[in-house]
Amino acid sequence: MSDRPVVLFLCVHNSGRSVAGRMLLEHYAQGRVEVLSAGSEPADQLNPSILAVLAERGLDTTGEVPKPVTDEMARAADVVVTMGCGDACPIYPGTRVVDWELTDPAGRPVDEVRPIVDDIDRRVQALLEELLAARTQQD
Repeated sequence: MSDRPVVLFLCVHNSGRSVAGRMLLEHYAQGRVEVLSAGSEPADQLNPSILAVLAERGLDTTGEVPKPVTDEMARAADVVVTMGCGDACPIYPGTRVVDWELTDPAGRPVDEVRPIVDDIDRRVQALLEELLAARTQQD
């Protein structure tokens, strides 16, 4: 792991779960972690319910767009967090992959998406603690 670990959140459409994961980790890490998100088959737009929940938490989603995963992104990552993409997400040998089974927020109203984002939030905070502890042990 480099001085600043790199985490890639990966799902099929990069329109909901992976965007929430990236934005939450970026918020909590405050520059201590490089955070990316992408999709194996990016959607045309972001999930409006995810955007609403992130906005409720004070996170600015301006400029967010679904992005395709690239080999460069995946190879740069110390940790790849897959989020419900199954076989659709590419696997890169030698890269730590963590699979988070999460409910798909597609087509769900804000009230049903809040608990999904809460789950992602808890997992993101635990991952950050783990990454920072590992970095401290290296120092």
